[in-house]
Amino acid sequence: MNARISIDNLIEIVKSGGKVKTGMDVYSENGILLLDKDIVLDKVKILEILKEKGIKSVPVNTALNGGLWDSSGKLIKVGTDGLVDIEPKTDASDTDSDLPMPTQSYPDAAAGEIEARLKEIEEIRKLANIKYSAAKQSVKKVLTDIRNTGGEFDYDEVESSVSELVDFLSIADNPFSYLTQEIFSYDDYLYNHSVNVCAIGTAVANRFNTNFSKIIDNLISGYTADLEGMFDKKKAHQTPAYTCFYPEDLSDISLGFFLHDIGKILVPDAILNKEGRLTPAEFVEVRRHSYDLGVEILERNKLKNSVIKNIVQYHHAPLYDTEERCYPTDKPHSMVPLYVRICKLADIYDAMTSKRSYKEAFNPINVVTQIFRTYAKKDRMLQYVLHAFVKSIGIYPPGSIVYLINGQMVYVLESDGPIVMPFTDEKATTLRHMPDPLKLDAPELDPAKRIDRSRSVKSPKDVNNLLPAYIKKILVKASVQQMEPDRIRSA
Repeated sequence: MNARISIDNLIEIVKSGGKVKTGMDVYSENGILLLDKDIVLDKVKILEILKEKGIKSVPVNTALNGGLWDSSGKLIKVGTDGLVDIEPKTDASDTDSDLPMPTQSYPDAAAGEIEARLKEIEEIRKLANIKYSAAKQSVKKVLTDIRNTGGEFDYDEVESSVSELVDFLSIADNPFSYLTQEIFSYDDYLYNHSVNVCAIGTAVANRFNTNFSKIIDNLISGYTADLEGMFDKKKAHQTPAYTCFYPEDLSDISLGFFLHDIGKILVPDAILNKEGRLTPAEFVEVRRHSYDLGVEILERNKLKNSVIKNIVQYHHAPLYDTEERCYPTDKPHSMVPLYVRICKLADIYDAMTSKRSYKEAFNPINVVTQIFRTYAKKDRMLQYVLHAFVKSIGIYPPGSIVYLINGQMVYVLESDGPIVMPFTDEKATTLRHMPDPLKLDAPELDPAKRIDRSRSVKSPKDVNNLLPAYIKKILVKASVQQMEPDRIRSA
């Protein structure tokens, strides 16, 4: 039977220890997959996200192996007028045709967890590719318009494009993390970089906003409770009282991330496309892309938004007192807005994990580690930003290559766990057949299949000749032949 069950009912079932499986894919109005039909929900996070998106009910199809179960494993009858607890039936003559057969027992969320998660990742990857391509075309048009007009572009069109991008980003912490970084070709770097920084930065900003707002709200609530106790004995209110960034702030922040390098299009091609090291004078010219040329473009388009201007102007500014090679330096690091600090970390991460005209792509694990070591314990507020960054990217980001203790090399598919795919045996010989993926935090896992932290991780390019076909299918972009580059230099 196919029935629509209210989100609130489903949340209550899961909160009370039950489980939910829809049996049907759930999509947003824009065609974004919000919930896979085969995912067994035993936590409320996804349901709460759906509710925040305005979805009031979800289909549950028992004929397609969907169902609802309470905390003791009993089936919950799906009816059009509500939900009624029932005992699972064992007598075939009493079987209700609207219910799953007795053989469809209480689902084990752990069973097939890896396979279900990988299927979910594949769906996210497909949608991310579509959204990524659309956003990339948008930034291409912006930069082409600026080049052709000397600085003007269609802001409304950009705002619409980024709005769709942000809606997709809110479904998962950072869905674009599952797209393969471009590690062999640096064609279209600036376009890719703009979308990547927007995606990474938005994920970090959302996490920072949630975590930091809760910390401040708890402090305020404690103080308010003491203050109210001086006047009456009523319990202090429990409603959240503080939010760091409001939705409209986050929209402006994402737009700023998308446009952060807009000034580079006015830097002379002879400098941007130069092979080899830049002269000091050329480096000064490249630096102008932020505090001078980028700001000039915003002013020419009459964009007075201070959030976007701050991001464009200060995303290379220092984040602590003694940080070197930063610009501009017309304000102390403590005055650089938090969202600008987020942009700088996202900018550094993407630049280092992408191939450039003058360097190869670095392993994401090394990049996360380097960023953490560079900025840890340098500034109190920066610690909250850095924490959100590391939690969003993951210690082992998708696309990383690591060693296991037994000597095998594995490709990271999912940072949570992490979930990895082995591609060599213990002697570093490429596997001929695809093995089962491993979830490295599984308690029953052989200790020899844990990550060997004593061995240096490899860059993607260094292990390319070892990658089997089943990994190269994941590395969609890695199989693209290197093209004549349109080199864009970072500064």
